[in-house]
Amino acid sequence: MPASTAYRPDPQFPALGPEYGDPVAAADFPQTILRFRNDRAAASVGLDALSDAEWTAHFGRFQPLPGNIDPPLAQRYHGHQFRSYNPDLGDGRGFLFAQMREAGSGRLLDLGTKGSGQTPWSRSGDGRLTLKGGVREVLATAMLEALGVPTSRSFSLIETGEALERGDEPSPTRAAVLVRLSHSHIRFGSFQRHAYFDSAERVGALIDHVIANYYPDLDGANDRPSALLQAVAGRAARMTAGWMAAGFVHGVLNTDNMNLTGESFDYGPYRFLPHSDPNFTAAYFDHQGLYSFGRQPEAVFWNLQQLAGCFSLVSNSDALVDALNGFGPAYRRALMDAMLSRLGVGSEGDDADAILVQSAFQAMAEGGPSLRWEPFFFDWFCAGEDRALAGPRGGLYATQPFLTFRQCLAAHAPLRPERLADPYFSGPEPEALLIDEIEAIWAPIAEADDWSAFSAKLVRVEAARRAWGLVPPSGETPIAPG
Repeated sequence: MPASTAYRPDPQFPALGPEYGDPVAAADFPQTILRFRNDRAAASVGLDALSDAEWTAHFGRFQPLPGNIDPPLAQRYHGHQFRSYNPDLGDGRGFLFAQMREAGSGRLLDLGTKGSGQTPWSRSGDGRLTLKGGVREVLATAMLEALGVPTSRSFSLIETGEALERGDEPSPTRAAVLVRLSHSHIRFGSFQRHAYFDSAERVGALIDHVIANYYPDLDGANDRPSALLQAVAGRAARMTAGWMAAGFVHGVLNTDNMNLTGESFDYGPYRFLPHSDPNFTAAYFDHQGLYSFGRQPEAVFWNLQQLAGCFSLVSNSDALVDALNGFGPAYRRALMDAMLSRLGVGSEGDDADAILVQSAFQAMAEGGPSLRWEPFFFDWFCAGEDRALAGPRGGLYATQPFLTFRQCLAAHAPLRPERLADPYFSGPEPEALLIDEIEAIWAPIAEADDWSAFSAKLVRVEAARRAWGLVPPSGETPIAPG
């Protein structure tokens, strides 16, 4: 591959040893057809200069990157799935392919796969990913990043020329391999596995690894496990608040789908809300609404409690309880920050911010199905009352249920109002990502191998990202105990 000074390999995970991951080989795919490459993400780790042929060799054939992980490692973990413990988990169709430092920040980043073939943890699965599933994940990560939500980034999508049988979509269906760029793939379930085997030593070693590589400011903490839990709870609070402000429903908030750095990842049956509905569920198999939109903060906190249970092997339980108690206040503040960011206004203090956020949620609820989620934020961005009242939903906003919201919003100063000069805000409608549009993007791919709607959508989402100017929180500062 072309030499790049921005490419800084730093494979840290293999040093943990064989109890944490298993060496595996990628499947030998019949074809490798490049469908998507994220050059902006690639530039952040010095890989944007790769030719398409080199890209496909590394991310379709998985030739090792220079100085990096060789062979790839399928991580070991357990997890609660819909709150039922499953000790028969692990990377069943993916592996950790590479680790490198991010240009500028120096953060350690992972390249992990989805659909790269069978591993010791595949159970009865084929280790593959449907092409439609890959398309859906690329769209999800692009939209979430545009809305300022901490998320993994879809790095590469390559079609592999296989026909898959699946029960939840018309089959045979096309296959693909996805590579994602994330701050970490170490999961809550990674700790659960070692706690299950009652290995305080391995739990402690994993805590030391996470602190050294992702929370170095905690190195001198008196109680490192509780300090780490406190920091992880803070990042989880910011991630969850980001989902709630974006109207996003992850769908499968199992403990093996949450990582230690507070980025959401692994997008299966996700949905964006069409309109305000706390009971909206994404997964067709979530019959009890356990992971519905309004229950996501509860689900994340429950998962944090399971992580705390693992840490109890090596830490004082009172300190861990204090760390957990910090989640609620951190989430409330993070939700205010996320909602202010989406509305494009500055803070006027906790009390005023809380009243504004409450009035915004109430206004969206009063709007009912006729008021879609994304247009609400688009219309009122940077406290633009004149623009909102003159727009296609102006008649609705002029009604009594929106009066309190309008008064609260008027008390907040717009933040960087020059953003409204972007051509994006001159249109009547914002970019959104509802399920009907995803299906409409997929249909021409399935029927005629026509990728034009997919490409055009990504161009529009990128334009929206630049216009909003929203930046996902870094989450570097631990929360204070509640």
